[in-house]
Parts: sequence; structure tokens; C-alpha cells
Amino acid sequence: MDAAIALCRSADLVDGGRAVPFDVVFGGQTCRAFAVRFEGAPEAYLNRCSHVAMEMDFQPDRFFDASGRWLMCATHGAVYRPDTGECVGGPCRGGLVKILLSESDGVVHWHTSWNLQPLVF
Repeated sequence: MDAAIALCRSADLVDGGRAVPFDVVFGGQTCRAFAVRFEGAPEAYLNRCSHVAMEMDFQPDRFFDASGRWLMCATHGAVYRPDTGECVGGPCRGGLVKILLSESDGVVHWHTSWNLQPLVF
């Protein structure tokens, strides 16, 4: 059964603004992930460029380009749609790995799946 895990307050995600980072276990590996808000909706992805599996942010928790319309890998310039994770420019090998989010009562939650789990301390 998939679980919903509280991530942040809704107010922590501002359209085109800073991301909220979090750690997950994806396919048995610990990975960084991030949540952003785009056109009013919260979106989340693994912080892993599809071109080369490395973190994408150019400054801590900064993923949007200067226009606030695209997610960009700072290392190689791959550009992704914030709503789908689809690669739309630059060197890519597919899109970003999307993490399902939900939002209710002022809280954003991320959802586990068979290959996406929280860290166990």
C-alpha cells in the first residue's frame, strides 16, 4: 500500500521559486529529490538529470531557469517541463523521474510506491 508522507507546508512552495529538498530511497538507492510549485500545482522529481545521473541545482534548491518556466540542469543545460518532467532541450536521455504529490489542508505530501520509499533511520 502506498503511503502519503508530509513534505512541507503549502506556503513553502512558491511558483517558480526555491525547491523543497527531501531524501528518498529509489530502486534501493538513497537519492535527493525536490518539490517545486509550477502554475499553482506542486510537482516533485528525483534530483537526477536524465543526461548524466547527477544533481541538477545550480545553487542549493534552485532548479528554475531565469524565466521561472523551465527546470534546468546546471551542469549540462538540459531543460525540462516543470509539470511533466519531459525533456524539451539540451542533452537528455528521457525525462525526470516524477514523484506523486498531493496537497490538502495547507500541507504537501509525497507518495511512496513499490520502488520509492522514505529513508529509514
